[in-house]
Amino acid sequence: MVEAVQGAGVVVTGAGGGIGAALARRFAAEGARVVVNDLDAGRARAVADEIGGIPVPGDASTTVTEARDALGGTVDIYCANAGIGSAGTEAADEEVWERTWDVNVMAHVRAARALLPDWLERGAGRFVSTVSAAGLLTMIGAAPYSVTKHGAYAFAEWLSLTYRHRGLKVHAICPQGVRTDLLTASGSAGELVLVPTAIEPEDVADALFKGIEEDRFLILPHPEVAAYYRARAGEPDRWLTTMNQIQRSWEAGR
Repeated sequence: MVEAVQGAGVVVTGAGGGIGAALARRFAAEGARVVVNDLDAGRARAVADEIGGIPVPGDASTTVTEARDALGGTVDIYCANAGIGSAGTEAADEEVWERTWDVNVMAHVRAARALLPDWLERGAGRFVSTVSAAGLLTMIGAAPYSVTKHGAYAFAEWLSLTYRHRGLKVHAICPQGVRTDLLTASGSAGELVLVPTAIEPEDVADALFKGIEEDRFLILPHPEVAAYYRARAGEPDRWLTTMNQIQRSWEAGR
């Protein structure tokens, strides 16, 4: 059992399935009191019933107040997990860009805005951001997703460097392919890049809990992402050439 989690009031957004449901189950198994949030009320209630949690369905951007009330006034750990895997290029509709930005970035900002006053006053709080390896690298065929996941990672990083001396713990989870509905929806690009090394949602939860125990910011359920990230930073042109080769292979196979 992880001491930091036992008895904690935890909120997991997008917890009706996939990574979110796996996180909710793991937090509950570790002795936390868990609020299960999802846009799909039926799925939120199903997971909450399974784990003895509290369903709070609705938009992740506006869930903090209701979740806090459901937990008796205090949120200790907030998992900003809900996300949209929008594909497309720069030509994607404005509505797609706006919606993806709103869910993948601004929902995190709004949650932090609501949570930080209490956390900073108490000198304790934990913000978990489900980002993606796309937030460290990129994803072919998915400009809105890649760009906003970079934004989600940057915001998590900013929170950590700004408030860690005031008791805020931040974790950014950056997996590659995970066997969820999001992977299924990624189409041929996901089949090429993500499916060969895809892991289960429970593996992501395991990686997070190991990171909590070790007090690490960056959580990499696929350890090889660290090498890719170093290559991207150290030899950007070589890395871009390699990624362009993957892009061309994808285009040829469509």
